[in-house]
Amino acid sequence: MHHTSLIAILVGGFVLAFIFGALAQRLRLSPLVGYLIAGVVAGPFTPGFVGDQTLAPQLAEIGVILLMFGVGLHFSMKDLLSVKAIAVPGALLQIAVATLMGWGLARTFGWSHGAGIVFGLALSVASTVVVLRALEERRLVDTDKGRIAVGWLIVEDLAMVLALVLLPTLAGMLNGEGGDATQIWTALLATFAKVGAFIALMLIVGRRAVPWLLERVAGTGSRELFTLCVLAIALGVAFGSAELFGVSFALGAFFAGLLLNESEFSHQAANETLPLRDAFAVLFFVSVGMLFDPMILVERPLQVLATFAIIVLGNGMVAWTVARAFGKASATALLLAIALSQIGEFSFILAGLGVQLQVLPKLGQDLILAGALLSIMVNPLLFAWLDKRRAREAKAVQDQADVDAPQLPEGITHHVIQIGYGRVGSELARLLTAQGVPLVVIDAEDALVARARAAGLPAIRGNAVNERVLREALPERASTVMVAIPNALEAGEIVATLRQINPALSIVARGHSDLEVKHLLEHGADAAVMAERELAHSLAEMVMATPPHRGTRRLPPAVAI
Repeated sequence: MHHTSLIAILVGGFVLAFIFGALAQRLRLSPLVGYLIAGVVAGPFTPGFVGDQTLAPQLAEIGVILLMFGVGLHFSMKDLLSVKAIAVPGALLQIAVATLMGWGLARTFGWSHGAGIVFGLALSVASTVVVLRALEERRLVDTDKGRIAVGWLIVEDLAMVLALVLLPTLAGMLNGEGGDATQIWTALLATFAKVGAFIALMLIVGRRAVPWLLERVAGTGSRELFTLCVLAIALGVAFGSAELFGVSFALGAFFAGLLLNESEFSHQAANETLPLRDAFAVLFFVSVGMLFDPMILVERPLQVLATFAIIVLGNGMVAWTVARAFGKASATALLLAIALSQIGEFSFILAGLGVQLQVLPKLGQDLILAGALLSIMVNPLLFAWLDKRRAREAKAVQDQADVDAPQLPEGITHHVIQIGYGRVGSELARLLTAQGVPLVVIDAEDALVARARAAGLPAIRGNAVNERVLREALPERASTVMVAIPNALEAGEIVATLRQINPALSIVARGHSDLEVKHLLEHGADAAVMAERELAHSLAEMVMATPPHRGTRRLPPAVAI
């Protein structure tokens, strides 16, 4: 049977990524490491299956588009403008310093000034995919730290777009052949005009057209059409921006999501594209691994190490210094330093164009690829160290906060312990306190704990999976526990622990499917509420209370959901 290259690269990429990703997870490494190794295995420098090296990067580009589209859905223009004071000068300074260091290293290799500039530029721009995956895993995209990091990335992307547009015009001058100043200034003005026209079109026309289109399609009630509309907007705007305005796919997709953010269906649009975003982001890492020749680590270890040092130490130190100079906390500075201490997709594109124009030697592209692969592999380890550091600091802050926080009412007994104070939990707490039920709240989020305390409720900060946190709510004296968190796996562990502490507790948990309900009941819950089922019961009750069916009954009061 004939197999096309497209099918082969999809099957081979996903299968190998799954195998090595699962192995990396088993070894307590980031799955990203497994995806990169899968690419090395599928590449031309190792025996066995060899994937199509022209198709893989194109498929990976779809992942970048969908990822940036998702970021735009959660990132408002107000957020972007709020961090411009640090993101713009910080990104430009980092690019300048890293480019200078890369140029200096290239000169020690005996390369030309032009090759050094291209080499340094390629070492200065972080991978959007890597940063966003790390921020999303830690739910930091919508935080102040996350907004600074994303804004920083956008400025870097804009700078690289400018570099890619100008490089063909400047190639002759960079090769030492001289250049026409008029031609250079014309290309520069044309680039600014194109980017400005694209942004103006998106803000003036797109702001009205994109949400309007999505709302009309959502009104048809067809989920398939809605999903297709979201994908058409993301991919169409990204492709159109690149073809018509010379703007990168990633930047175009970001603006598409940014405009769609103003629609009331933005949350649904994000959920519809999530599976595709994850799948194609995996292909990005596989495609990077396919380009890597492991022999360069043996043949030129010192040059690889020097390149790696500029990427990780050079970029990290500049980002940390800028953040601290702008008065940001050490935690924010460290997050930026680690997030930006790797390179990715724009580096590969710039290096490839440099080799094509004979500005950058082939060795330069190999070193950039080696440095990128090593930095992407090391980056999750740096984030793991940062997570442990944050956990230690959070514990110290929590211990102090618990000392300062309102204590549980003296002699409290037969109270209800509510785990989770989100949208469901806060409404549940309001209803219980209105009936005079004594309540103790547990939540891991600082903001939610503060909100509960502001409402006059005794609240404990911490993850209820931790038995020590649970015992602070005095479950041995409580009568009931309401587990209002949406994660059924965590809820099951909490229920099992509570059942050991106080077998007489009445425990009610929250599930989203029959399997989750079964899981909660098997772990000791007395009852598990499934939101969809309860909604169906409420709607049925309302139907039975309408004139044709109610008899002497009356319609129950409406409840805002």
